[in-house]
Amino acid sequence: MIGQAPVLNPRYVDFARHHGFTIKPCNVRAGWEKGRVESGVGYVKKNFLNGLEFTDFSCVNPAARLWCDEIANLRIHGETHQRPIDLLQSERAQLKTPNANPYDLARVLTQRASPQFRVRIDTNRYSVPAEYAGRLLTVKLWPDRLCVYHQDQLIARHDRSYERHKDLEDPDHPKALLAQRRNAREQRLLSQFLTLSPQATAYYEGLTARQLNARMHLAKILALAEIHGREATARAIADALAFHAFSSQYIAHLLEARSRTRAQPVSPLSLTRRQDLLELELPEPDLSVYKVPDDE
Repeated sequence: MIGQAPVLNPRYVDFARHHGFTIKPCNVRAGWEKGRVESGVGYVKKNFLNGLEFTDFSCVNPAARLWCDEIANLRIHGETHQRPIDLLQSERAQLKTPNANPYDLARVLTQRASPQFRVRIDTNRYSVPAEYAGRLLTVKLWPDRLCVYHQDQLIARHDRSYERHKDLEDPDHPKALLAQRRNAREQRLLSQFLTLSPQATAYYEGLTARQLNARMHLAKILALAEIHGREATARAIADALAFHAFSSQYIAHLLEARSRTRAQPVSPLSLTRRQDLLELELPEPDLSVYKVPDDE
């Protein structure tokens, strides 16, 4: 309201204090009080920005520097009738030394990460580490980047995108979730294997000590149990443990050999274990060859 003290934005007051300049507010609907400022803004819009389309904010500063050096600072100013670059040399002694520390212009937001471990900024979604899904996070926005914090700890950083409806994911962020899911699958696999036989625990320990990929062997042995049955597979595990043969290929060999033994006659060269002999089916002997003829 006219006649009342102006209400200044606290962030702008802090910015002015940081750089050492005084804020001079204009009255409401008194544009002539800032006409020189507005004409300068109009010159930048019409001469520099007119017709330009920036896809990335990082392109603005280099383009503005080139425009100042080759156009704006070399023109004859309409008010002073001198080149701005010449006036700068004469006024340099009266200028204050700027603050060497840049002012933190970040906009601070508080957001809760989604179940898909994302924070949403201006229709775009940015990933955070998977373990922070559902957590309340602090987001700091700069023109060129954004940083995400959890309790003052930096957990994610992204280049800021000015496109719309984009999903930007850091490849490292899902790794914890993928590892957790992989561990869960391996635990289920191990639990199923250990139920096959009382000797399964000892056989698993032997596998992990001798095989680089014990998980692959467990999966193959469980697949063999589906084909040949749990009882036959448990017996093969016990036999393989007795011979210290820790491999899914050895279990498969034992199961296939016993399948062939049941389906075909025993070869003289077939080597069997003692318990295998209990499963052999021998034909009844033909005693008629020993029968003595009646006439003798």
